[in-house]
Amino acid sequence: MKLILTQEVTGLGAPGDVVEVKDGYGRNYLIPRNVAIRWTRGGEKQIESIKAARSSRAVRDLGKAEEIKSALERTPVDVQVRAGEGGRLFGAVTVSDIASAINAAVASGSGDVVDKRRILVGNPIKSLGAHQVTVKLHDELEATVQLNVVSA
Repeated sequence: MKLILTQEVTGLGAPGDVVEVKDGYGRNYLIPRNVAIRWTRGGEKQIESIKAARSSRAVRDLGKAEEIKSALERTPVDVQVRAGEGGRLFGAVTVSDIASAINAAVASGSGDVVDKRRILVGNPIKSLGAHQVTVKLHDELEATVQLNVVSA
């Protein structure tokens, strides 16, 4: 099935991209969530408007992303979790926990919100102490955030 993406889909493409996916994935997941529309010759005209809007937002957002990057990298973020003896956590620190801690600590003053889907964690965080995560702020820009996992 040929689709036109209207929003970014991780591992598939960006808005305005024409992608070929399996019928069930497109019909049952992408189209009902308004992430993609069916490709038609008439829909091909929408591709240009989607790409033009994306490029104008990208230029405007790059400057904002650089400001957010500097704020994220200069401030270490404390993530409070439940931990047992010896510093072992009950489970792991989730991306949602990290996103809420970043938004509470850094982004609250500027009004910007870091989306949990933009946070990349290499290995699961299962111990107290200092850790690093990467936040993808823009297609061309990533920030490395210092996390301090502390017991609650």
